[in-house]
Amino acid sequence: MPAMGFREWIAAGRAIADGQLSRYGDDAHFTNSFERALSDLTGARHVLTVTSGTGALIAALAAAGIGPGDEVLVPAYTWMATPAAPVMVGAVPVLVDINETLTIDPEDIERKITPYTRAIMPVHMINAPCDMDAIMAIAKKHGLVVIEDACQSVGVTYKGRHLGAIGDLGAFSFNKMKNMNIGEGGAVLTSDDKYFARARSYHDLGAMIRGHEERYNEPEFVGVNMKVTEIQTAMLGVQLKKVQPMLERMRKRRALMAPILAQSKDFRVTPHNDEASAVSLTILAPSKEAAIALQERRGVWNRLRDSSKHVYTNWEPILAKRTFHPKMNPWAWAKREITYTPDMCARTLDILDRTCVVNLGLNYPDFMMRRVAAGIAG
Repeated sequence: MPAMGFREWIAAGRAIADGQLSRYGDDAHFTNSFERALSDLTGARHVLTVTSGTGALIAALAAAGIGPGDEVLVPAYTWMATPAAPVMVGAVPVLVDINETLTIDPEDIERKITPYTRAIMPVHMINAPCDMDAIMAIAKKHGLVVIEDACQSVGVTYKGRHLGAIGDLGAFSFNKMKNMNIGEGGAVLTSDDKYFARARSYHDLGAMIRGHEERYNEPEFVGVNMKVTEIQTAMLGVQLKKVQPMLERMRKRRALMAPILAQSKDFRVTPHNDEASAVSLTILAPSKEAAIALQERRGVWNRLRDSSKHVYTNWEPILAKRTFHPKMNPWAWAKREITYTPDMCARTLDILDRTCVVNLGLNYPDFMMRRVAAGIAG
């Protein structure tokens, strides 16, 4: 992720010096400026900055009217916030296998659709885009809402379109591990006026009384507080200028290393849904044991099965259907029995068992990373 530095410090200082820390007010401009810039970059008509990626997912679901009795399809490989977000609006997550691209499998999406399915939440994990053409076609066929979890792929494109701006709504995260980093933060993206008005209402229970806000004929409803400050968006404005150059370096380094790795007889380079713009690099071993052995080679990072709560078997509260209060449990309102078992997405576990992340080494010269790739390839 782009490093935090002097420019962010200066931007935060300017916001403090302005004395207008709220995103609302005649003197507030950092938030508006950032949202316009992110809208211009991604092509989404509306951008709403919020306090976290999790908050962005919840606000997007609320904007789309997802609620009790609804089922939301989520991949079995993603941070636990993705399945938790439907629970927070009263819906239930239905787990879908991934394929070798490490993203939600369109074929399994078709298998998991029921009369109660309302939304698909594709997740672009570790900068790897989902097969959005197939997903959007399925959604259109079945009348489903698509809410992209692009929290791990801010700035990444799929066939010339920005992730997060392809579906009906999208969610970004700006926490310390993401492509844009201010410690914590997020954004909702949409080109639908109604969804934007509803997301804004949900994220700020006073949003509809702001005199300068367009309401798009949407009535006010009870919301929460996910508002950001001018300090956060001042720093985001700086980070936004860094993300595209960083991703371009990643794309070039990936294009350099992947052909070398592809010559190996010990593994395959993970397939990608848009090879020309790929910025992520992982390798797929023939077995779990082979993947474990690959971790001993310089330049190979973690095996994805060891990714903690990114793997559905570690979503203990979801598998146990446990919420903060028994009468606020969406599974009790579901229109059919939803069951989760540790082996329900066995294909996902097999792929994660065999997949390792390769370090792109952006801080090292090309010749060194060629040698690293050759060493990994064996």
